[in-house]
Amino acid sequence: MLAPDDSGEEEPTSRSDRSELQGALKTLASKLDDLCTCNELIAKHGAALQRSLSELEALRVPLEGSEKIKAVNERATLFRITSNAMINACRDFLELAESHSRRWQRVLQHEREQRTHLEETIEQLAKQHNSLERAWREAPTHSTNTPDTPTTHTGVSERPRKEEASDEDEDTEYFDAMEDSPAFITVTAADPSQHRRSQSNQSGASGGQPSDWNLEDHSSPSYNDLSGREVQPRRKRRTRIPDKPNYSLNLWSIMKNCIGKELSKIPMPVNFNEPLSMLQRLTEDLEYSELLDKAARCENSLEQMCLVAAFSVSSYSTTVHRTAKPFNPLLGETYELDRLEEFGYRSLCEQVSHHPPAAAHHVMSQRGWTLWQEITIASKFRGKYLSIMPLGAIHLQFHASGNHYVWRKVTSTVHNIIVGKLWIDQSGDIDIVNHRTKETCQLKFSPYSYFSREVPRKVTGVVADSEGQAHYILSGTWDERMESAKIVQSSRGSSGAEGKQKTVYQTLSPRLLWKKYPLPENAENMYYFSSLALTLNEEEVSMSLTDSRLRPDQRLMEEGRWDEANTEKQRLEEKQRAVRRRREADASNAVDEEFEVDSESGREYEGYQPLWFHQRMDPLTGEMSFVYKGGYWEAKERRDWSMCPDIF
Repeated sequence: MLAPDDSGEEEPTSRSDRSELQGALKTLASKLDDLCTCNELIAKHGAALQRSLSELEALRVPLEGSEKIKAVNERATLFRITSNAMINACRDFLELAESHSRRWQRVLQHEREQRTHLEETIEQLAKQHNSLERAWREAPTHSTNTPDTPTTHTGVSERPRKEEASDEDEDTEYFDAMEDSPAFITVTAADPSQHRRSQSNQSGASGGQPSDWNLEDHSSPSYNDLSGREVQPRRKRRTRIPDKPNYSLNLWSIMKNCIGKELSKIPMPVNFNEPLSMLQRLTEDLEYSELLDKAARCENSLEQMCLVAAFSVSSYSTTVHRTAKPFNPLLGETYELDRLEEFGYRSLCEQVSHHPPAAAHHVMSQRGWTLWQEITIASKFRGKYLSIMPLGAIHLQFHASGNHYVWRKVTSTVHNIIVGKLWIDQSGDIDIVNHRTKETCQLKFSPYSYFSREVPRKVTGVVADSEGQAHYILSGTWDERMESAKIVQSSRGSSGAEGKQKTVYQTLSPRLLWKKYPLPENAENMYYFSSLALTLNEEEVSMSLTDSRLRPDQRLMEEGRWDEANTEKQRLEEKQRAVRRRREADASNAVDEEFEVDSESGREYEGYQPLWFHQRMDPLTGEMSFVYKGGYWEAKERRDWSMCPDIF
């Protein structure tokens, strides 16, 4: 009987509050009209007063002067009365606005408290509902089975199941998820020892460590114990580069050099760069390649999807402090990373287009996977920040299972371009699809908000099967770590604020998938490079003549000789423009001489063609993309680079 009474009292109250607010708005609007009227009168009388004063100055007859002075006094009196009226109207407006502002703040605070109370009530109802369901499922066990005789009939729990339920009741968390979008939630880790008890198919422990770094568990994905990197490298890689010089950036000198030049010919100094090319930054995606090594050993495709999702997030971990811009690769520039002996893979990148800038990347691993991608960079300057949008699909295929994953990168935003300290944020969605099994993973990168109480750089997601049934919840941050939590039960909840029905997920304790490596010592003076980034510009034996390591301006910048690097950078850019003009002239001559189509072979005139990649139709995305055509590593073994152009 209390519920109807309460609801009956709240409805008139809300209706009276609404009418009071509407009345206040009407009063404020009326006062605003009064102010506008007073403003018009002041302007009118002020103009008349000015005219009277002008006429007074032009008078010469004393009689007329007295009449005009009287008129001026009348005008001044009207002006003073109007001004006083406007001041009083302003005072009334201000007092009314202040009084109702306090009223609105109290109403808003009341609404917030009501919403919080409602959310807590819904969560308690969901937990009670789950407990009732569990008690109903376990009830037949007490009436039909002895304590030592577990039941194996469908729908009836065994005795170990009761203990599992008891432990799960403490470890279980409930998460709200929108029906047509991934569950954007935060998973809080519980005691791993309780988690091990709650899973009856697990045995053994590792000393109750707070994370699963050393667990080889196939029941749910856990963090790799770096087994993919246990092979001792045969070559000692460098661990530092020269410290970044403390050069101040003189904007006036840059502007002075830009006078009278075309925008495309303005040389940007290396002060804005870091001593790596975009091809090398693309190769940094392989920093945590051991995640793919472990994913290749997974027999469960959903667990494999969790590791692939963690790998896709890990590629952003190096960007959190890296506000400097990488060098734009020259057309035909390449970069190889041969880590076959240490980590089992070989990577090759090539700049396949200059306008728009596009790079093709291919990685072959002896540990059961192949990755390839073509990335085109699109950017938009929006005043205070710069949006960088990588376009193109990333493909990952596992050799044993044939699972083929495809996803795309999110948008990167560089803030405080004009004034302030630069900082980078990642935002948007990543949809990973396994095209063999049709399983999906939806990841959401939450944009940073000053007013949000969420964890900064938050990433959340859901792994679902081909029918859309959720199996894992992913959570973490793109700069630090990712975790997965196995869903054991889901149930329908109440409608959310937008009218969509929510789903309450019951999960086990989260498991660590990936954690960022700490930065090397003195990283702040070495462009915040990671351990892998420090080795990317290290010279190799028998490199291609177009390799980024041989680029002179980049090498000079790394050595701290920035003035020489700026001169060399300008020379390379002018050389590239000359080559482009020559190529365009050749194409124009071919058209003029009617050689665009060869009359005998029917072959069209071909412009620039990359050396190691060719363009093919992607059967999964329906887009044209550059894929590796082979031959690079064979040429390296022969040490034959005669086919390479002279770009440096």
